Amino acid sequence: MFLLPAAAIFIVFLWLPIAKGFVYSFYHVDFVHGNTFAGWDNYRTVLGDRDLLIAVRNTLWFVFLCLIIGFWVPIFFALAVSELRRFQGFVRASAYLPNVVPLVVLYGLWRWFYDPVGPINAALQKLGLGSVAFLTDPDWSMISIVIMETWQQFGAAMLIYLAAVLGIPRDWYEAAEIDGAGIWARIRHITLPSIRNLVLLMLVMQLIATSQSYQSQLAMLDGGPMKATLTYALLIVKYATAKLEIGAASALGVLMFLVLALLAVIRNRLSERGAGVP
Repeated sequence: MFLLPAAAIFIVFLWLPIAKGFVYSFYHVDFVHGNTFAGWDNYRTVLGDRDLLIAVRNTLWFVFLCLIIGFWVPIFFALAVSELRRFQGFVRASAYLPNVVPLVVLYGLWRWFYDPVGPINAALQKLGLGSVAFLTDPDWSMISIVIMETWQQFGAAMLIYLAAVLGIPRDWYEAAEIDGAGIWARIRHITLPSIRNLVLLMLVMQLIATSQSYQSQLAMLDGGPMKATLTYALLIVKYATAKLEIGAASALGVLMFLVLALLAVIRNRLSERGAGVP
């Protein structure tokens, strides 16, 4: 009985939109004159769009950059903070602060950072390295967005890793110290094996989250320059808002749903493994 309200909310706000997305993908959606059945036309349209290949490639590039640049940052900080004997609470709060910065402020702040006359380029020029067109150079635009998102989001992941690290019995570390193990040996043989399942779970969750990313690409560069930041999710948004092709956008969403559903299954299996479920 107590689960009925939660189940109703879950059905209305999650499964019903998913079901409608599947249905809309087979229709030419027109909220004025009514919908007309389109069969597989929407899928043919999106699969024949040249921007689809660009969006998939950019999304894979974005996911890869997030793994290389951003995935290891919270793990490193969690390990470092766990070794602190003083000011640990202050460091935790400071690391989480970027998460509470409003997105409007965040984007404005980093536009200033990346500006040709901004602080980052000013520091590079003082070092004799020359300025970098972070937002207008296609080679740098996606990297710049990844750095910005890493700065904003690493705090929350760091707290999750830190909770796991602090949950490891201290007796293990004390026994290792008695045996002469240094800090790197303790991390390698105790800490990392103990949080391995959590790392794998967070890896899959990051793959799901980054594959759906479009807010930063839209707000900072609108998919530019030269479509260098046009991700798959942003292409869906453009189909739905700029082209007003809801059916085609739904078709793209269905294709993404199938891929993300597979990743969700993997995530659940990793969660069960971490909880000790056979």
